[in-house]
Amino acid sequence: MTHEQTTELAVTARIQEYVSTGPAELFVERAVDTERTPTAGATQVLVDTTDRHQTIDGFGASFTDASAYLVDRVLPEDARERAMTELFCPARGIGLSVVRNPMGSSDYSRTVYSYDDRPEGTTDPELEHFSIDHDLESILPLTRWALELNPRLQVFASPWSAPGWMKTTGSMVGGELLPELYPTYAQYFVRFVQAWAERGVPITAVSPQNEPLYVPEHYPGMGMTALEQIDFVREHLAPAFAAAGLTTKIMGYDHNWDRLDYAFDLLDEAADAFDGIAWHWYDGRAVSQSRVGRDYPDKEIHFFEGSGGSWVPAFEPAFSYLMGNGIDILRHGSRSMILWNLALDENNGPTIPGFGDSTCRGLLRVDQGERTYELTLDYWGLAHFSRFIRPGAVRVGSSEAGPVRSVAARNEDGSVVVVLLNDGDEPVEVETVVDASPGSDPVGRVVSSLGPRAAATLVFSPAAR
Repeated sequence: MTHEQTTELAVTARIQEYVSTGPAELFVERAVDTERTPTAGATQVLVDTTDRHQTIDGFGASFTDASAYLVDRVLPEDARERAMTELFCPARGIGLSVVRNPMGSSDYSRTVYSYDDRPEGTTDPELEHFSIDHDLESILPLTRWALELNPRLQVFASPWSAPGWMKTTGSMVGGELLPELYPTYAQYFVRFVQAWAERGVPITAVSPQNEPLYVPEHYPGMGMTALEQIDFVREHLAPAFAAAGLTTKIMGYDHNWDRLDYAFDLLDEAADAFDGIAWHWYDGRAVSQSRVGRDYPDKEIHFFEGSGGSWVPAFEPAFSYLMGNGIDILRHGSRSMILWNLALDENNGPTIPGFGDSTCRGLLRVDQGERTYELTLDYWGLAHFSRFIRPGAVRVGSSEAGPVRSVAARNEDGSVVVVLLNDGDEPVEVETVVDASPGSDPVGRVVSSLGPRAAATLVFSPAAR
């Protein structure tokens, strides 16, 4: 069934509720009393399934070099199989359906590497030494395994830096791409996409550069202005993909919400060369997604990176920060929500040597000494979305009031999922009504109690006929 078809929810729809009240109680299924009457002060959330928005591709995180090493080389076989199942299996896990992998090393890598490293002072303009051998160790096999567990998995990719010999610094750290090597770098992307596809993993989308407005001093990065990105993509990357017969999409920007001017520059000048815009959450607000989306409704919006961890502002409790941002990301048009590392160790690493203290958190916390793992609050927070809002779902209208945040989606099987967050410091009672379109009778209704900073996911499934 496509999202253009309709399947009415019966009044006797089966309703499930999953609640998280914080680290002490994460993702607990709770019995639903469908006869419960709301109190006079209850907050009402109205879900209108006729008010349709973007299609959802899915939720996920990244197989960084660090994450792939921990899952593939540190965890023993039984733990590795259990971890992959808990991450990617739709039936026995949380069904992650998107990964966004670095093209070469990032800050969360054990070494600095690209797909064409050359000795200092030498170059390779014909890419004769191009190789994805590093990915063949763990990153690609794990991604292919994830695809087997979830056949609807999509793979995105972003470079932190071009090979050093292509840059002004001669190093993957710092600098910019040499203009005369734009054609060579475009072919570098083509070779990467082809190499992964030949090994059974198609690349759905790439971005030209991760965080182009931030050039770190101690790990791979590369500056790229909006005008430079326009030139590279319009004149070189997009034509190279077309010439090679590749359908891989190109997502521009790939940086924070605070610089929507960069996104507008790309689309104002070269809309035909870009399939959409990718965002991060480390600065600014998610409303930037909607502002660009209103002017360019035919372009995709994706959320490519957001990490949990101790860096999160102290006034933002970690769990509600994740849930609130997730709701905002979807309400503002994104087709995806991708966190950062799938796994980090007990020291929030491994990281590039010299990186310093890591403040990020993975979905899995792997103890390298014990060779065990635990599921973090990021895993359980993402579960509120990914386990129930499946690929191909369509976001539908849902109201918000007071401290109660919401997002809703209708799956291809006709089920309706509503994610709620009490973003306040006091308990609230919430009456959720589905379907609340004008002139329609409600076909599903439930009253929930949510504690401070607590979240709930409600699943309204069609009754058996």
